[in-house]
Amino acid sequence: MSLTLLRSLCRQQPRIQKQTTLALYRFCHQQEQKRDDGKVQQTETAKEKLAVKYSRENVKRNVQGYVFSRFFDYVKNYDKVLEKKFPSAMHVYRVFLVGVKEFFNDMKKLVKITKIVYTHDNDLRCLTRKEIELYYQMPRDMKKVAPVLLVSALPFANYVVFPLAYMYPRTFLTPHFWSIQQKVDFAQQDLKHRLQYNRRVFRCMQAKLDVMRKNNDPLCEQFGNILGLLGSGLHPTSEEILNIRDLFSRPPLHLNNLSSVHLKYLCKLHDLNAGLMRRYRLSERSYIVHHMDLAIKREGGVHNMPVESLKHACFVRGLNATNLSTESMIDWLNEWVKVSLVVNQDNISMFLHLPVMLSYNHPNNWILTH
Repeated sequence: MSLTLLRSLCRQQPRIQKQTTLALYRFCHQQEQKRDDGKVQQTETAKEKLAVKYSRENVKRNVQGYVFSRFFDYVKNYDKVLEKKFPSAMHVYRVFLVGVKEFFNDMKKLVKITKIVYTHDNDLRCLTRKEIELYYQMPRDMKKVAPVLLVSALPFANYVVFPLAYMYPRTFLTPHFWSIQQKVDFAQQDLKHRLQYNRRVFRCMQAKLDVMRKNNDPLCEQFGNILGLLGSGLHPTSEEILNIRDLFSRPPLHLNNLSSVHLKYLCKLHDLNAGLMRRYRLSERSYIVHHMDLAIKREGGVHNMPVESLKHACFVRGLNATNLSTESMIDWLNEWVKVSLVVNQDNISMFLHLPVMLSYNHPNNWILTH
């Protein structure tokens, strides 16, 4: 049986090989045909994509997008183009742009601060030192810069107003529009003008000494010693000044007893208008600076103030802080604050004379006046 099966397989082997070869040929032919069909489809798809890509509408859209993007980049960097071609004009533009932003921000702060003060019955003890400084200075800045901003709103007026204001920034503009160097220079110029009245106030104080001697005032001798120190190039200490504080709460040194000329010189010394209501303006000035000193005390003392704030505080109180060391500014302000903290409504005149008693002979002030 096995021989019979073997013989039948041998007879069928050629036929099986032929069928296998035929099937393999058909399979290869089908695979090749599929590849050819795929290549044809890919070729047709690529042609369609190219046709869409380079169609009139697509090319037009791409060109418009390219032109717009280039134009957008040009406009975006147009300020740099102008800065290269017109550097002076662009500098003026940037000065006013930055200045107006800072001015507007301070105006918003002033509105908030004013609301806080009104809700606390006009008590400045609810404010920080910086807020008190802004509360005092910002209304003056608004009055100063208002004409420039109002006139510049007129048609074509800005072409005249802005260059004119830029040429005379100290007259027409506020510190919001000044550079750092301008702030230093203008602060020195303002202080130099104020210091011209130091000697005149000192002469008025000397004239009061004769009146005290006639009235046999018990503090006359101590007051004379302080005037002697000032006349010899020295300054009294804060303790010596506090020892005569009662002298400023009665005639002839009480604020209500000062002569018109004396009041005028004090107004000029404190950078105030010497017109009508001099006593009111001097009282307001003393009240504001006194509360600044109270805020300094609440915030940890003079030594916690940054350097720029120290310089500003010295200029406000009548000391030229240019090229002055931080330690010197702190020492001088500490002396000032010691006296300021005990000032009240009765001896407010003592506060008004502090610039003379504490900085009359200071070397930095003499540099400006001699």
